[in-house]
Amino acid sequence: MVKTLRAGVIGAGVFGGYHAAQYARLPRVSFSGVFDTHPDRAAKVAMPLGGRAFADLEAFLEAVDVVTVASPATFHADQALAAIAAGKHVYVEKPIATGVAEAEQLRAAAAATSLVLACGHQERVTFQAMGLLDLPQPPLLLEAVRHGPPSERSRDVSAVLDLMIHDLDLALAIAGADPVTAEGDGERGPDGVWDRARAEVSFESGLTAIFDVSRLAPARHRTMRVVYPAGEVEIDFIARTFRNTTPFALNADFADTPAARDPLGASVAGFLAAVRGEAARPVVTAEEAIAALDLAIAVEQALEDAA
Repeated sequence: MVKTLRAGVIGAGVFGGYHAAQYARLPRVSFSGVFDTHPDRAAKVAMPLGGRAFADLEAFLEAVDVVTVASPATFHADQALAAIAAGKHVYVEKPIATGVAEAEQLRAAAAATSLVLACGHQERVTFQAMGLLDLPQPPLLLEAVRHGPPSERSRDVSAVLDLMIHDLDLALAIAGADPVTAEGDGERGPDGVWDRARAEVSFESGLTAIFDVSRLAPARHRTMRVVYPAGEVEIDFIARTFRNTTPFALNADFADTPAARDPLGASVAGFLAAVRGEAARPVVTAEEAIAALDLAIAVEQALEDAA
């Protein structure tokens, strides 16, 4: 008989609520509850789903087998490390940490105890559904735009770690090569945090990738154009459509697949499958998340150098 996994969420924000709802609906999962330093917020998320609100992290960790860390990014490393130290499998929302050294510490701790450590770069699920991760040619050019209106969410990190890191991860996934150089410029918000950034990254394979992100835009705009020797693919992430001029067979109906309809659900299910030994790995591994974080920090350094 397959064990029912007790699952809980650290962080009672928007994404904490999303993860709690996933655990509450999934089979072979018992939703234990939510830990947050504001117990009233934890109760608001957990109780309608049949879970408990925890104000004590140690008590919360005793009540779970698997944990999602969906708190503000600056807390990811410490809270994930505490969960790993308690013997829990961990899914960390992106970014996996705000520093590579802390992320490497997480990876090493999970590996030393044979625990699954996954990261929430859910756009990978969409790429898998489209078939973009399996093309036989390396890309020549990638252009990604990810704009959104001002928000109080994720003010603890820059637009690079908040928005651009999604597309940095996707570029790394299809590049098949390591990044070599990063250049960029941007605009800071009133609090000194980068709210707009444009970066150009070159890869060993010859790929040039251009990333444009903003948290100052009037509306959401999320697109990507990938040019191959045989043609190009243009993706509209909001409309969930793409145009393909390559000869490669991509899934034009990807938006109707269960995974693409619910990328977060597919990502969480992949994490649980890895925990149960039903999958060799989660959708995004700690190593992949660290590579995206490392490149994001290189972009941030390029912004500082250009300022």
